[in-house]
Amino acid sequence: MASTATRLIHLIMALQRQPNLPASKLAEELEVSVRTVQRYIGMLEDMGVPIYAERGTHGGYSLVRGYRMPPLMFSAEEAVAVCLGAEMVARAWGKLFRPSAQSAVTKIANVLPETQLADINWARESLLTRGMPRINPSVDEDTLQMVYSAVHEHTRLEIVYRGRGQLNTERRTIDPYALVYSWGQQYCLAFCHLRGALRSFRVDRIEAVKTLPETFVRPADFDADEHFNPNALDADPFVVVLFFPPSHALIAKDHPCCWDSLMEHDDGAVTVTFKSADLSMAACRVMGFLPGARLESPPELITLVRDKARAIAASYDTTNMDNEIKSDELAVNAPSAKEPAYAKHY
Repeated sequence: MASTATRLIHLIMALQRQPNLPASKLAEELEVSVRTVQRYIGMLEDMGVPIYAERGTHGGYSLVRGYRMPPLMFSAEEAVAVCLGAEMVARAWGKLFRPSAQSAVTKIANVLPETQLADINWARESLLTRGMPRINPSVDEDTLQMVYSAVHEHTRLEIVYRGRGQLNTERRTIDPYALVYSWGQQYCLAFCHLRGALRSFRVDRIEAVKTLPETFVRPADFDADEHFNPNALDADPFVVVLFFPPSHALIAKDHPCCWDSLMEHDDGAVTVTFKSADLSMAACRVMGFLPGARLESPPELITLVRDKARAIAASYDTTNMDNEIKSDELAVNAPSAKEPAYAKHY
């Protein structure tokens, strides 16, 4: 629902576009009653906005000739939202947007009244955003800029890419559809001509990039949120299913960002799912919730988690640790090859 402040701004903009608008027309545009429009007109006059009315069949409301709404008219909440948002963009994208974000905040601050500047300063001290991972310092700023330009201009790229856990690089031709910031990493979501499918490429793993003369058309139904999968290599994603009994259901509910879906059962238990194309990454996420949860699928992930759990248990087995300690003590106390055994008793 639009606020009164928003409707007042829309009213001024409507009168700037077309003078001599009747109250009925303004009421229709603002989706309010004629009486409310008349009340808004009075409020604007009290604020010093010069409005006059022409009576008669063809009469209506107009702004005094030459009057224009200032380029920036923010409520206190809007000003705070813009400035805090600009700071978050600068933190998420680094040099790509930091200068522009800082410049925008400076321009806004130069035209805002003192009361709104005080609100912004209060928000910076009182409304803190934490938990955002810092930007990966290994991201090459020039590479990020080239990828950004290609996304903006719909220009095809040729990249030399090193996949996750791979020593060798691979040359690929991609159509970059979008850039995504996720947990401190920047990804390029692109159509890969080598694989013939959408892929997520981590920008810091792009070791070389070249802009090609060809352009592309991004599909009209493309949705970055729907297709983005930071763990997608060259395998189709699988669905991981975790079951939380009633005693641990709250843990699942406290981590909603980890799941693609969450279903509550009548007894209070919870079943969650998420997609992944990387078994190792999926195992890392799953094991953080075990043994309170039960992994139900896929089978290959269950096998991997079981093997990891056994290896961890073996490394902390007290019997093995005691044997290792005894072996170390024997090694330290064992007589030297050059020293006869009886020498230790003299």
